[in-house]
Amino acid sequence: MTVADSESFLEMLSAERGAAANTLDSYRRDLNDYMGHLAARGTTGREAGPEDIRGWLEAMSKAGMAASTAARRLSAIRQFHKFLYTEGWRADDPTATIDSPRQGRTLPKILSEDEVSLMLEVARVDEASSGLRMTALLEMLYATGMRVSELVQLPLSAVARDQDFIVVRGKGGKERLVPLTGKARETIAAYKAVRNSFIPRGAESKWLFPSSGKEGHLTRQRFGQMLKELAILSGISPSKVSPHVLRHAFASHLLAHGADLRVVQQLLGHSDISTTQIYTHVLNERLVRLVGEKHPLARK
Repeated sequence: MTVADSESFLEMLSAERGAAANTLDSYRRDLNDYMGHLAARGTTGREAGPEDIRGWLEAMSKAGMAASTAARRLSAIRQFHKFLYTEGWRADDPTATIDSPRQGRTLPKILSEDEVSLMLEVARVDEASSGLRMTALLEMLYATGMRVSELVQLPLSAVARDQDFIVVRGKGGKERLVPLTGKARETIAAYKAVRNSFIPRGAESKWLFPSSGKEGHLTRQRFGQMLKELAILSGISPSKVSPHVLRHAFASHLLAHGADLRVVQQLLGHSDISTTQIYTHVLNERLVRLVGEKHPLARK
């Protein structure tokens, strides 16, 4: 595998699939690690065979890498080899016979409804501009289930009017309509009144959540820190709280209250229902409760 091959692959991901910068960085790290392994074995991506890939997976396992991480890395290499095959740079796909590392099906961490409500109550106590921003961020994240990158990169135009839905641009540039609760719209309106205080004097910003950093908007990392700070103020362990945990809470709480799995899939922006099925444990709990409450034999 040459550096040119990997860069061509990354360019394809960016141009044809609209891969985000973070995604491209992740793929580049995986490819660099794979290239290093192949180079040590005296081969390249155009010549590597299944035994080279199995050797790479074995090396990761011996290094103590989690099966889930190894599986993600293998997914990137599968796509790379399919790209080489499609471009005619090799006659076969050596990953076709490779099994993914076995991994247990881990349930997503979530916060309880009471814990989310407590964090919202604590956030609302702070009526300063920073508190209004935090409340708007938290309300929107929990009300919509957006990915943190989608939230911090929302343009101001997304909430230009007081409307029941906003358009969210997700992975691969795909857009979806996401409903907003009345409470979320109220907090956005209150925050917009102080939004300009987060823009450097004399500057303008297209982002709903601007900042003075080089990105021009609040970063995922800073928002994660803010959430942990809020968790501490709420008496909740900060290790339990992250933007992604709140996304899980959104999905799990919806399902627990009767939402359809397909609806949750659409709201989360999952292209495949199998990704959303990690929440079926919530459905199973609901079904057991439903049978226990409603079945005539269960009441005898």
